[in-house]
Amino acid sequence: MVVKVGIAKLGNIASGVMAELLLDERADREDMQTFMATSGTKLQPEDIDRVVTNMKAWGPDFCVVVSPNGVLPGPTGAREELAKAGIPVVVITDDITTKKEQFDALKASSFGYIIMKADAMIGARREFLDPVEMADYNGNLVKVLALTGAFTKLQVELDKVIDQVKAGKKGADLVLPKVVMTSDKAVEGAFNNPYAMAKARAAYEIAQSVAGVNVKGCFMTKEWEKYIPIVCSAHEMMRQAAVLCDEARELEKGADCIIRSPHKKDGVIVTKTKLISKPE
Repeated sequence: MVVKVGIAKLGNIASGVMAELLLDERADREDMQTFMATSGTKLQPEDIDRVVTNMKAWGPDFCVVVSPNGVLPGPTGAREELAKAGIPVVVITDDITTKKEQFDALKASSFGYIIMKADAMIGARREFLDPVEMADYNGNLVKVLALTGAFTKLQVELDKVIDQVKAGKKGADLVLPKVVMTSDKAVEGAFNNPYAMAKARAAYEIAQSVAGVNVKGCFMTKEWEKYIPIVCSAHEMMRQAAVLCDEARELEKGADCIIRSPHKKDGVIVTKTKLISKPE
């Protein structure tokens, strides 16, 4: 059986950059296929409608809806429209846990969710953010999410849904993930060296705090002379988080104990720790 996994990207967060790639890292899986539809950079109704229409036409077994601020009307409407079409939905978004009423509603719903707390808002001030700065920031953030273990946890949760479809479950019978990706959750089981784990955990905590700094610089500070250094400092925080992740990875390399968990062609996940060895 080939499982059809839809990826609806509404706007951009770093988790969306890698969502479908994490499921098929060598593009050789034979048990699943993905279809990605995107609204581009915008979250306007017409852009979201285009994504939903194309996704419904493809008819996936389940759909992953990735967006910033997943409780906004646009992303909320998108997942509700997909659900009306009988398509199970897993929401991937940045930290919405502080929006208590909306988050409680999501928790109580039939939708799955993975809240990536470290997938922090960018410093979107014109005086500071140009295309190069945007790309550099997202590169650092992708590194943080990858090397702390957060992306692995996200991938495993989606693979669990794929396995359920392969076992014959569909629609409302699927058990969808309900995960808040904290620093503890991200690093759990991802490291053999405790110093590497501590560095990765520190990196995740720093990345989580970047959002608050950027909110201050983008929405709470009016004077450009003041908000430019604020958003710049947030980007420097993310860069240092990425440096910590590199240091953690190097510690694991030095002990030849990096955990590698590739997919086989049939979707089974195999693991190894020694570099010169075969995954089993």
